[in-house]
Amino acid sequence: MNAVTIHAPSKPAADGPMSTARLAGAYLAEIRGECLRYMRNPGFMLPIMLFPTMFYLLFGIVMGKSEGADAARYLLASYGVFGVMSPGLFGFGISLALERDGGLLTYKRALPMPPGAYLLGKMVMAMLAAAVVILMLLAMGVFLAHVTLSAAQAGLLLLTGVLGVLPFCALGMLVGTLIKGQGAPGMLNLVYLPMSFLSGLWIPIGLLPKVLQQIAPIWPSYHLHQLALAALDIQHGSVMDHLLVLVGFGVVFFIVAARRLRRYG
Repeated sequence: MNAVTIHAPSKPAADGPMSTARLAGAYLAEIRGECLRYMRNPGFMLPIMLFPTMFYLLFGIVMGKSEGADAARYLLASYGVFGVMSPGLFGFGISLALERDGGLLTYKRALPMPPGAYLLGKMVMAMLAAAVVILMLLAMGVFLAHVTLSAAQAGLLLLTGVLGVLPFCALGMLVGTLIKGQGAPGMLNLVYLPMSFLSGLWIPIGLLPKVLQQIAPIWPSYHLHQLALAALDIQHGSVMDHLLVLVGFGVVFFIVAARRLRRYG
């Protein structure tokens, strides 16, 4: 009787690293999906666009006519920063907290996708939303408030808003790792609104009490406001100092948030 030889199936070769094209495709797919998800959510996009534009229309254009173009110019920078903070804080913080609670973040980790695609998608979404807010405010400032701006000044304000949202993305990410989904909106409002007031976005910093003026530099929104004022040639000073402080804020917030995500999910 002849012996029967059974050959064990060969082990499939392990998949190699993703090619550059597949890696870029994965990032682009996540960015597109994240942007479409928020663009189709009016409950997220409308407040982000309407709050700063309504405030600027009321205080910078209607009530600011008696103060002249200088007030409208100053408030253009102030409400630009106020509008830029929102997509960073709420776009990251609330969605991250809800997705952690719902298990979506765990599911995404199991998918064969680059680990940074999830965060990059949210960052690009926040930057696009910030760009829309700044462009709307610029249109209102030029055509309704008759603010005189050069192309360089408008471009600098737009660039300040698009890049300035990133430290607030990192802060929103940190809050999203600390708070449960249902508590995230309230907690982020407790961060967003007082920080806006204490940074001189609603009332010029020189009109605040002395003690509040002294602690204003501890808020990242204060430094972004100074950069926005410098972009419109209202504030003249060391731009690099404010830029380095914002970079430092963003790096610290991101490192702490990333560690919490790795540890607690």
